[in-house]
Amino acid sequence: MSSLLAHPRAKYFLSTHFWGPVANWGFVLAGLVDLQKDPHMISPNMTSALCVYSALFMRFSLVIKPRNLLLFSCHLCNEAVQLTNLGRWANWRYTDGVVPHAESPRVEKVEKVDKEDSSK
Repeated sequence: MSSLLAHPRAKYFLSTHFWGPVANWGFVLAGLVDLQKDPHMISPNMTSALCVYSALFMRFSLVIKPRNLLLFSCHLCNEAVQLTNLGRWANWRYTDGVVPHAESPRVEKVEKVDKEDSSK
């Protein structure tokens, strides 16, 4: 076991230079799941924040010594996914603007309650 930990690559695989980017792939996976959701479910504020976050960390990953290309690739993928989601939301918001499934009974009930509250 000690010979395994003494291997030159073991130091890398046991460091935050490896496990930090691995954990950040969760953002990419969550963004990929969001690609399947209706655009009205996307939060433009959170998606924009994730875009800025990934852009900053892409730069950071290239500036630090040694460069962390795993971190860079993870944030590059996250940037692409989040920009795609933001584009889907903007397309929905500024061209369609209609909430999908608006004919469902639950949405109608919410609209009726809002109308009743505004008449008081």
